[in-house]
Amino acid sequence: DTVADKMMELRKAGEPEKLMYMRGRYSSTATDLLYGTLPKIYGTPNYFSHSAICAEAEKMGPGYTQGFFGYRDYDLAKTKCLVIWGCDPISSNRQVPNATAKFSDVLDRGTVIAIDPRMSASVAKANEWLPIKPGEDGALAPALAHVLLTEGYWSKEFVGDFKEGKNLFKAGATVDEASFEEKQTHGIVKYWNLELKDRTPA
Repeated sequence: DTVADKMMELRKAGEPEKLMYMRGRYSSTATDLLYGTLPKIYGTPNYFSHSAICAEAEKMGPGYTQGFFGYRDYDLAKTKCLVIWGCDPISSNRQVPNATAKFSDVLDRGTVIAIDPRMSASVAKANEWLPIKPGEDGALAPALAHVLLTEGYWSKEFVGDFKEGKNLFKAGATVDEASFEEKQTHGIVKYWNLELKDRTPA
């Protein structure tokens, strides 16, 4: 009765959009009735499936970077340096059994670096842990990219290089886009000029 009373209160006030329905995994009642029919009858556009933060979101990463809209997993069988950033593949990955089975092999042949504000299962096993402050990922990522470019650590075979062979990525300095010949990337110098040139680790 409490839920129904609150819902009717919103309808009577002419504010059905203030009701939001969120569902978890699929079931006939959750999908067809509660998710599919109820919000439409009630009059709210605010209904969300778990897919928005799970399956479909997972497909978008490879979809927009590789043109492959599907599930994929880490190539742990060949990995020598595993950077785990804000995730925990041992306990919360779609392929937990695969990650669990191969994690020790990665540690035997290489290095595991975990970037996470919390002590997760993967962090506990990692060689290195960078316990960043929550929400600081947005500062760390461009700082890393800044160092990779200023120190010349980018993959020239994949990204490309400066036409004259001299690294022009210097802190605070704008770079002429025509001076760089890209291969498999698009807009690396533009990205440097707009975002990275001032993003030093400091």
